[in-house]
Amino acid sequence: MNWKQALTGLTASLVVVLAFSQPTLAFDEAEPTEKPAAEATAETQAPAEEAPAEEAPPLSLSEVYYALDNSMLLLCAVLVLFMQAGFAMVESGFNSSKNTINILFKNLMDVCVGVLIYFAVGYGLMYPGDAGNGYFGYAGFGIGDAGDAGPGVLHPQVDFLFQVAFAATAATIVSGAVAGRLKFSSYLIYSVILTGIIYPISGYWKWGGGWLDAMGFYDFAGSIVVHAVGGFAGLAGAIVLGPRIGRFKDGKSVPIPGHNIAQATLGVFILWVGWYGFNPGSQLAFAGTDNTNAVMLIATNTTLAAAAGGFAAMVLGWIMYGKPDISMALNGVLAGLVGITANCDSVTNIEALIIGVVAGLLVVFGILALEKLKIDDPVGAFPVHGLCGIWGGVATGIFGGFDIGVQILGSVVIPVYAFVTMFILFTVLKVIGQLRVSEEDELKGLDLSEHGMQAYH
Repeated sequence: MNWKQALTGLTASLVVVLAFSQPTLAFDEAEPTEKPAAEATAETQAPAEEAPAEEAPPLSLSEVYYALDNSMLLLCAVLVLFMQAGFAMVESGFNSSKNTINILFKNLMDVCVGVLIYFAVGYGLMYPGDAGNGYFGYAGFGIGDAGDAGPGVLHPQVDFLFQVAFAATAATIVSGAVAGRLKFSSYLIYSVILTGIIYPISGYWKWGGGWLDAMGFYDFAGSIVVHAVGGFAGLAGAIVLGPRIGRFKDGKSVPIPGHNIAQATLGVFILWVGWYGFNPGSQLAFAGTDNTNAVMLIATNTTLAAAAGGFAAMVLGWIMYGKPDISMALNGVLAGLVGITANCDSVTNIEALIIGVVAGLLVVFGILALEKLKIDDPVGAFPVHGLCGIWGGVATGIFGGFDIGVQILGSVVIPVYAFVTMFILFTVLKVIGQLRVSEEDELKGLDLSEHGMQAYH
């Protein structure tokens, strides 16, 4: 071996040694394998100073069901409350612009006054428990405390929220029927009495376990208990008030066009969406296969009936008047929704379509009947909620498998009760001169005469 070969071998050996030793040296310089004693002591002592947080125990199935049922019912209560916006838009859009603030104000007070009086009196009347005798009872002031969590168990607070939204709906139906000529102060009196006394008592007869419920009367979400009560209360108000100035001349009907049909149309869409809180929410339980299946059927039947009602009303109005009338179609949608409300959980999809079609036809005939009788209902509140509410109760017996005789009984008794009590109230207000505004104020418009302001400038 010459000196050149020896030098080459030595060089190669050094390269190999440096290649393997350099990373180790670099690691040792940057991150020592052994940490300083002070750091090690600090780390080892940390767990002793801060004990790890205890993990929350896993939720039981009952607690999960309880949370889901109550959360969903809260959402449904909000949807029903949002229907007040729909009613406000429909009623104001179908009426003269000079009465817009008055109508919006009445809808607002239906909620404000309604919540307060239902909390103080109505809730206890509607659900008296052992204090009830089947016809009347009062559980006392307040809402009550929560019980043990479990499937289908509702917290009393969310149950109240759901029920008070229904009460406000029953009251606000009347607003459109008496629009344009009723004193604002008188409307407040009406709203307090209907929400606090009249509606809760008839609601107890069915939903509170009263005498109609004991007989087997069925009204799933309120075709009768809510809508017929509001519709017949509106009819009583319209009759006692009399028609608006200029509504009927020389024995003939003279329509007073609404000032904003676009607004009314949007209001109907809002009501349609809100109805998914109204009907599916009335299942009152959402967790579990059976409840889920029921809610899906209810929502679909609600949609089918609304669509069928709107289409049927359009076709009939087109045949009768020669042109399609959007106001008829809009009321047809609402009629279908009202008709399916009592039975949406107990009929098939095809039966829901039939119920919607009949409701759509009934609302057109109902509007024509009011004109013949010279009863002024500016928004069609009675045909939509009163007439089609009764149809919903009867249809529950025809298609839902419930006793038809009992269904007819309940579908007559509750509306008659609402009509008679409200007729008396409106008559008393009329006798003491507190019902209707003066002719001058009516012609000027209730926005200026009652509230001193205008909706549009």
